[in-house]
Amino acid sequence: MNYEIVHRTVYEYSSEVSVSQHVVHLTPRNLPSQQCLRHELTVEPAPALMTERADYFGNATRFFTMAGPHRTLVVTARSEVVVYPRHWPVPGETSAWELARYISDSVVGLPLDVQEFVYPSILIPALPALYDYAQSSFSAGRPLLEAVLELTRRIHTEFTFDPKATTVATPLEQVIEKRRGVCQDFAHFQIGCLRALGLPARYVSGYLETLPPDGEAKLVGSDASHAWVQTYVPQVGWVDVDPTNNMMASERHIVVSWGRDFDDVSPIRGVISGGGKHLLKVAVDVVPRVNSANSSKAPFKTS
Repeated sequence: MNYEIVHRTVYEYSSEVSVSQHVVHLTPRNLPSQQCLRHELTVEPAPALMTERADYFGNATRFFTMAGPHRTLVVTARSEVVVYPRHWPVPGETSAWELARYISDSVVGLPLDVQEFVYPSILIPALPALYDYAQSSFSAGRPLLEAVLELTRRIHTEFTFDPKATTVATPLEQVIEKRRGVCQDFAHFQIGCLRALGLPARYVSGYLETLPPDGEAKLVGSDASHAWVQTYVPQVGWVDVDPTNNMMASERHIVVSWGRDFDDVSPIRGVISGGGKHLLKVAVDVVPRVNSANSSKAPFKTS
């Protein structure tokens, strides 16, 4: 499946910003399951400086500096991505979950770049409630992916999707107490549950093509950034599960970046001097391309 993705972020400030610096994670990754055919990032007004590099986790990262006074900042990322069918293992045929655990005083052979996703992180602290919630899905000897999918289903069933319940600053303890939140919260919670059992898990930031109800047109700008979870399965590698939608990742999931939690992969973050209060507007479109055979040569839409 080929997708054209337009991610537009607008900051409107109540007073002039004199200088600002920003970090951007908006470039889809190249993976066996997907290929980023094209990507471009535009900033209005034009930045004084823009650089690019890969961060610690291999995510494409842009840095830009605004050096002139401005009251509006518009950041637009346009990408074209082809996503291939994913072939996941049969859950009941994966190894026992205990074989994927990493315990500090008893290394079981997990690669170093996998072990680092076992530990607590800034937004996912070690909490007793995480272990208590997770352990009922992980009975002795149960196949790992089978247990992970049950945990995914339980989170989907027992937590309520509510965009008004949390913000990016809401602590995980509050999410657990209210059992309400959005995809970021559910991903953090599931990662915390898995890490509490000694299982590696990482946070994935990307996009999910949304489908309108039957008979209704898809609204422009109605899509959004999405978040889900990758857990490590021995002899298989990283496997993607989506607790918000109770599913394994499909051709509709597009990976942008991954890290320990949202703090590592925020789409746009920065520091500013001045500005007063600000209003943030974000619009995302994930649109399948009909003429996929010639899509790499087609121009981006400008509207």
